Amino acid sequence: MSDSNFLYGANVRANGIRQHYLRYGGDQGERAARDPVILVPGITSPAITWGFVGERLGRRFDTYILDVRGRGLSTAAPGLDYSLDAQAEDLIALAEALGLARASVVGHSMGARIGLRAARIGMPAMARLVAVDPPVSGPGRRAYPAKLPWYVDSMKAARAGMDWQAMREFCPTWTEEQLRLRAEWLHTCDEEAVLASFEGFHTDDIHADLPKVEQPVLLMTAERGDVVQDGDVEEIGSLLASMQTVRVPGAGHMIPWDNEEGFYAAFGNFLGEEV
Repeated sequence: MSDSNFLYGANVRANGIRQHYLRYGGDQGERAARDPVILVPGITSPAITWGFVGERLGRRFDTYILDVRGRGLSTAAPGLDYSLDAQAEDLIALAEALGLARASVVGHSMGARIGLRAARIGMPAMARLVAVDPPVSGPGRRAYPAKLPWYVDSMKAARAGMDWQAMREFCPTWTEEQLRLRAEWLHTCDEEAVLASFEGFHTDDIHADLPKVEQPVLLMTAERGDVVQDGDVEEIGSLLASMQTVRVPGAGHMIPWDNEEGFYAAFGNFLGEEV
C-alpha cells in the first residue's frame, strides 16, 4: 500500500489561461482545520519537481503546487504575457477558482517574488507568505547570481532529449532521482517565459512592494547561497515590518534539495502547524 498523499493533477481556467496544479493531502480530518497551502515554484521548476515537498506538506495541509504560466502543463504560447504582474494575477485568480477563502502561500525564488507581488496587488485569500530565497536583484541593484546561459543551454538540451546523466553537467550535486525528474520535465519550460522572468529579475522593483505587504511574512534564506545576503535580510526587514526570518544551514539556493529536513524545520509553526 502506498504512503503517498498525492490526490490528483488538474486544470482550471483562471486569469484567462489554463492553470495546472497538483494536489496533495486534501481537506479531510485535521487538515480541514488548517489553512491550505499554495506552493509556487521558481523559474524553471514545473510543479512535479516539487512533488516531494508536496508529499511532506500534504501530511498536515491541503496542498496545491502550481505550474506557473509557461512551465509544466499550464498555458504557454508565443507572445503570452509572462510579466511578474501577470504571474501574480494568476495566483490570485487560482485561489479564487479553487474556492479558497484563506491560504498560506509558499513561494521559492521567482515564486517568492510572485507571492510578494500578489500580496501588494491584493490577494484576499492570502493569510501569510513564506518567501523562500527570493532574488533581490532589480533596478540599480546587483545582478541575480545565476547566469542566463545556464538556463538556456539546459533547456535546449532538454528539448532535444537528454538523460539524467547529461543533466548532471548542469546540476552536479543532485541525486539521480532529482536529475531524472529534471531531465524529464525541463523541456516543458517555455524559453520565452524563462527569458521574460529572468529579465524581470533585473527590471522589477520588488523592494517597492514590501511596504505594501500586510500579511505576515517568513523570509527563508540559504546559508550557502548568495541570492539573499545578510545585508539584504536587514534591508527587507526594514521595509517589511511583519517579517520573520530564518536561514537554513548547509543549503544553497535550491534549499530543499540541499537540506530537506532543515527546510521543513525552518517553517516552525508559521503555517499554524509544524511541517
